[in-house]
Amino acid sequence: MQKLKKTYKFAIKTSLFITISLTLLLSVFLYVLNAMTWFIFPFALFFGLISFLIIQYRVERFIYRRVKKIYDDLTLLESASLTKQPITTDMATLTKEIDKYAKDKKLEIETLKVREEYRKEFLGNVSHELKTPLFTVQGYILTLLDGAIDDKRIAKRYLHRASKGVERLIYIVKDLDMITKLEVGDLSLNKEAFDIVELVKSVFDLLEMKAAKKKITLTFDMDYVNPIMVYADKERIEQVLTNLVVNSIKYGREKGTTEVSIENLIKNKVIVRVTDNGEGISEEHLSRIFERFYRVDKSGSRKEGGSGLGLSIVKHIIEAHDERIYIESEPDVGSEFSFSMEKAK
Repeated sequence: MQKLKKTYKFAIKTSLFITISLTLLLSVFLYVLNAMTWFIFPFALFFGLISFLIIQYRVERFIYRRVKKIYDDLTLLESASLTKQPITTDMATLTKEIDKYAKDKKLEIETLKVREEYRKEFLGNVSHELKTPLFTVQGYILTLLDGAIDDKRIAKRYLHRASKGVERLIYIVKDLDMITKLEVGDLSLNKEAFDIVELVKSVFDLLEMKAAKKKITLTFDMDYVNPIMVYADKERIEQVLTNLVVNSIKYGREKGTTEVSIENLIKNKVIVRVTDNGEGISEEHLSRIFERFYRVDKSGSRKEGGSGLGLSIVKHIIEAHDERIYIESEPDVGSEFSFSMEKAK
């Protein structure tokens, strides 16, 4: 009722003023003519109602045309949506919609700016990652074409190096293909029950030689006598563990340690932690560490090799399992990556 009174306030007041004015004029006119005045009240009532309806209709049409133009110009609402409710002299709804439109547009512009920056950075990173092995391969092939192919010893060495460059390109393309499939949900998971302790041991065996080059020890935090059964895609989780352990070796300090622990999180969950005592990551980089091609050390990490997609793939695989991955790190102290997993029933 309050909204109705507010909405029609202008029309009621205007019709009231007109009715009172005309009624007074009519009363004076009839008084001068000494005519009957008994019908003045019905006249005032009838004229007031007619005035209100006409004024209200005209005001609504007047405002409707202008409000509709504003809505059309802003593309805030479709024209059809305006006809669903009457547009009155109350402009509060329009003001509210304009404010909402402005806020939404501001948020949209800010989001587009962030996406544009990310797109530029991503394209720059992709071109850099592909350019390095491409130029390497091109350089060796051109050298061979210029005559080095006649020297069998040099030709064999250069072809071997060119092959390494091609392998790196294939590695990057495969990782890009996988991360694209993960993002669009096109990569199916083959979940099964398996022992996570045995899987960690197999990853340790696989990376033992790589760790030995930096004299890094791969170890558990304790002896796991009994198996810990989890339900997930074994191949993908192996990839997660491999990427995390490789990452810890890559940025670990010489004669350091990479430790894996498996703990009960809640009744049906376990949490796997991969901890190292390497160089660590400063807080400013933590929020972006899982982005594609994002590198904390732009030069040093490229010397270490890799596609720059490892942590991004890890995050997408874990999220594809409807689980979460966490990171805690401190410069010159080390890093800890942890992720949750569902226990096998």
